[in-house]
Amino acid sequence: MSYNPNLHHRRSIRLKGYDYSQAGAYFITICCHNRKCLFGEIAVGAGAAVGAGASPAPTALMTLNKFGQIAYNEWIKLTERFENFELDVFQIMPNHIHGIIVLNNVGTTLAVTQNNGNNQTDIGADIVSNIRAGASPPPMNATISDIVGAYKSLVANGCLEIYKSKNETMGKLWQRNYHEHIIRNEQSYQTISNYIINNPAKWNGDKFYIQ
Repeated sequence: MSYNPNLHHRRSIRLKGYDYSQAGAYFITICCHNRKCLFGEIAVGAGAAVGAGASPAPTALMTLNKFGQIAYNEWIKLTERFENFELDVFQIMPNHIHGIIVLNNVGTTLAVTQNNGNNQTDIGADIVSNIRAGASPPPMNATISDIVGAYKSLVANGCLEIYKSKNETMGKLWQRNYHEHIIRNEQSYQTISNYIINNPAKWNGDKFYIQ
């Protein structure tokens, strides 16, 4: 396809001027490239019965495959990678991950970075290289872009090892950018956390749903 500026121009979806290293809670969504279902599938089974003589209600659970397990494990490890990161509710889905990232300021605040969507992979790759080389830990006040970039790189590298072991080509794992929403109050937090928790049960109606 030839380049068409009206079709291919991509504006940043980051909030301009916002300091993404400051303390706060953020709703993050990271999608697989072309929304391919790479991390597993939604399994529907019998749930717990409610009331005497009631039939069990169907439950929907995300079943992780080996790639999904890597995505899960690396998300859990983010608390070890970044000192200002707190683990909150999250959900690995077949072709995306939803999670709430909570940042707490530690030490000196980083300068605001230009979040234009083009430097996320590079930032993440630099952090991953430092982790693997045993160098000094990532910045104490890492930004959302730092964290997401490192996560995407770590998961991609882990999945790539599996493909290499089979002499197969992986291709792109992640969508180029990511989505984030600043959680401004308790009501918003409750709404978003409930959405994340219930996402598997509502998979068929999800905007990222692909059979």
